[in-house]
Amino acid sequence: MKKTVTTLGAALLTFSGSAAFAQSSVTLYGLVDTTVRYLTNTNSANDSTVAMGEGVETPSRFGLKGSEDLGGGTSAVFKLESQIQLWSGKLDNSSDMLFQRNAYVGLSNTQYGTLTLGRQQTPFFDVMGNIYDPLTVGDFWQDSWIYNPVGPYLFTNSSVKYVGDFSGLHLEGMYGFGGVAGSNGENSMYGVTVSYQIAGLSADVGFQQNDVSGKKFNVLNVSAVYAFAQQLRLLGGWVHSQDNTGQADLDMQQAGAPQLSLQSSNRIDDAFYVGTQWQATPPLAITLAGYYDHARNAAMLGDGLGVGINYSATLLAEYSLSKRTEVYGTVDFSRGNGAFLADYPGRNNQTGVAIGIRNIF
Repeated sequence: MKKTVTTLGAALLTFSGSAAFAQSSVTLYGLVDTTVRYLTNTNSANDSTVAMGEGVETPSRFGLKGSEDLGGGTSAVFKLESQIQLWSGKLDNSSDMLFQRNAYVGLSNTQYGTLTLGRQQTPFFDVMGNIYDPLTVGDFWQDSWIYNPVGPYLFTNSSVKYVGDFSGLHLEGMYGFGGVAGSNGENSMYGVTVSYQIAGLSADVGFQQNDVSGKKFNVLNVSAVYAFAQQLRLLGGWVHSQDNTGQADLDMQQAGAPQLSLQSSNRIDDAFYVGTQWQATPPLAITLAGYYDHARNAAMLGDGLGVGINYSATLLAEYSLSKRTEVYGTVDFSRGNGAFLADYPGRNNQTGVAIGIRNIF
């Protein structure tokens, strides 16, 4: 018995000594961002509104992230992240989900990459939001409408995700478990994206499929960005989506848009975008972005399915007051015809002007 106690004590001392030298950290982080925005044609009477709302590029959020060094280049990692409405103080989702944006834990290795499990951003959202979209998948409808069909699928519950970087090659893959007894594929998802960077050019191709009660939503992206210099980047790409779930027609609509009498079971969208990001002076950054979408088999106002074209342009100027705080102004215009008439509350065009402030902590 004495030998057993002595051995156990030695083991505890060894463990406590290792813990004392382990590198670990937990960080509270986030950003707060809001705008005052003027927007035309916001109802059936074509009235304009002035309202406070979300930021142009970045919804307000806060979170906790941490890592623990396990040795040999391997760390345990986690992230818990919530999105909030700064102007109301509410959680920014319809279900009052506490950690809407991310809730995961996993292992990361400096050589082999990172494997995480939980609720996570999809690979598509990672690359478009962080690298390839000029407005980082903007928050205003007029800036992000081409992504509305994939909007419900930018995050995935019960998912396993891998991210790895190998000499200019960036890989991401995700699988979301459907959790339906007797049907492993139902309500599941998978997505993969492959990027490669050489000199100033970075290009990406990705695919994502979501199953919704046995019906499929697919999205394919081909994207590129070229940096002429540290101060100037050009961006462009193609986003192709096919929706068999019937949700894309509804997800495309703005708040207050007319009620649809049916939804398409095979809507197809081909969207193209171009943009530039220019660091004009150390504190001043200017972004110009244009989006175009051709929809087929989309729900029309009244009845039936048809085609439609929508396009928009946005100018954004951001001025840094410090490393953490900036003010900005933006102007945008959008216009649609055909099936896209169902997405406007009033006339088939809108102009928006907004000013905002963002602080990062």
